[in-house]
Amino acid sequence: AYCLGITKIDPIAYDLLFERFLNPDRISLPDIDVDFDDDGRGRVLNWVTEKYGQEKVAHIITYGTMATKLAIKDVARVQKLPLSESDRLCKLVPDKIPDKKMNLPNAIAYVPELQAAEVSPDPILRDTIKYAKMLEGNVRNTGVHACGTIICRDDITDWVPVSTADDKETGEKMLVTQYEGSVIEDTGLIKMDFLGLKTLSIIKEAIENIKHSKGIILDIDEVDISDPPTYALYSEGRTIGTFQFESAGMQKYLRELEPSTFEDLIAMNALYRPGPMDYIPDFIDRKHGRKPIEYDIPIMEKYLKDTYGITVYQEQVMLLSMGKKLRDKLDHMKPKFIEGGRKNGHDPKVLEKIWTDWEKFASYAFNKSHATCYSWVAYQTAFLKANYPAEYMAATMSRNISNITEITKLMDESKATGIMTKGPDVNESYLKFSVNRKGDIRFGLGAIKGVGESAVQSILEERERNGEYKDIFDFVQRVNLSACNRKNIENLALAGAFDSFTGIKREDFFVKNAKDETFTEVLVRYGNKYQMDKAAAANSLFGGENQVDIATPEIIPSPAWGD
Repeated sequence: AYCLGITKIDPIAYDLLFERFLNPDRISLPDIDVDFDDDGRGRVLNWVTEKYGQEKVAHIITYGTMATKLAIKDVARVQKLPLSESDRLCKLVPDKIPDKKMNLPNAIAYVPELQAAEVSPDPILRDTIKYAKMLEGNVRNTGVHACGTIICRDDITDWVPVSTADDKETGEKMLVTQYEGSVIEDTGLIKMDFLGLKTLSIIKEAIENIKHSKGIILDIDEVDISDPPTYALYSEGRTIGTFQFESAGMQKYLRELEPSTFEDLIAMNALYRPGPMDYIPDFIDRKHGRKPIEYDIPIMEKYLKDTYGITVYQEQVMLLSMGKKLRDKLDHMKPKFIEGGRKNGHDPKVLEKIWTDWEKFASYAFNKSHATCYSWVAYQTAFLKANYPAEYMAATMSRNISNITEITKLMDESKATGIMTKGPDVNESYLKFSVNRKGDIRFGLGAIKGVGESAVQSILEERERNGEYKDIFDFVQRVNLSACNRKNIENLALAGAFDSFTGIKREDFFVKNAKDETFTEVLVRYGNKYQMDKAAAANSLFGGENQVDIATPEIIPSPAWGD
């Protein structure tokens, strides 16, 4: 992957092993997971289909089964059980049962009311429970795996049965295997996961913002991996909005660790998960010299030096001795390991301790290749936030444009670092969040509820062609009022997109005149008349200089709205 330029991570520099991916002792075929930016994932799938042929590429089917409550509801509907009774039965089903699997027989044993329903004198109620028990767990519907794809050297139909499904994005028919993902590898086919990663889209958008606001063309793959502002950001725990290191717990450990190398970030990425998390305080103490860095056997230093003597990755165990194998095989290998170590002059007690540590470690060990790649993407987001904070946060907000909770969090984070997020403005905003000349973030016009993308594009295209809008009358004289209609203008006004215009307040757009028309209605009618007269003058034999002389409507001042 490195040689082909798929990844920029040098595997030799970070001790990443190809054998972790594929080796003679590995029983199952590897999954191949590739992350693309969200916008480009569809193009990749189309390319794969064209490259290998439509008959050789298929998506993977998923089977939706009847859960307990759904089985009751479906049977009740067919049995014509009253809806109120159906709802009552579903509410009796607990979400979980202590020490038991959640299914209908266990739920009946656990809930007396369900037991009563099972032996009810009412045959409809009794049969509803009886048939629901029979149908629970059966396949109810099919779907398409979100990212799984099969690429075959022959026609897919030579190896597995297929059906067709509708592509949600294009509406076209696509091949789908009738075996689900867990069965596919038994047929000898390799599953590829083509994943859309929002973070890659955020990085792409941040780079565009930097080019737009600062005129700098940044190559994100060539950024300095030892950039001091980036490590300062990590050491202060200012990671909100960055990839992988955002949680409150992670921020706490980063402040304690004060990472100074990329290896520190890889280790934290691998350690911050249930199980290995217990080693984090020890890892931090060893880094800062509060605890000695100890190796059970001196030769272990070669592979454990970067992680201060703590085994963190599967690759470290593989390099030291033991690959990821089945438990019974591990137990079979233990005497060999102890005997081999003893022959090399090591204390059997120390060897016993190492083996015990590795056994414990085998249950949660993390793949260093995965941690390194994700840490590199995380580092890129932190680099952008540390060095181009406004441009990066604007990109992050744009990618969360429909999530107001996330946008509020990101606005608070920006404010804490001295960057203001200003409301939308028809003369400064773009479709998405952007950075203005003063270095503040401007709300995107596309983030305003009730203002469609076509309305925004018409505003931006006219501004690009003929400059900023001078006032509200200039706005309606110039903008395409078919694309940007009255409702759009009202929503723009409510959001404050016209606040930079003098002589008119948000409230004034909604004042009614003697004819019971709002000012926005009068304004749109004026704009349409102006544009029609201008077009007529341009086409007239005596058009002159296209001058249109229509009186602008009067703005009736409105009392200020309360908060």
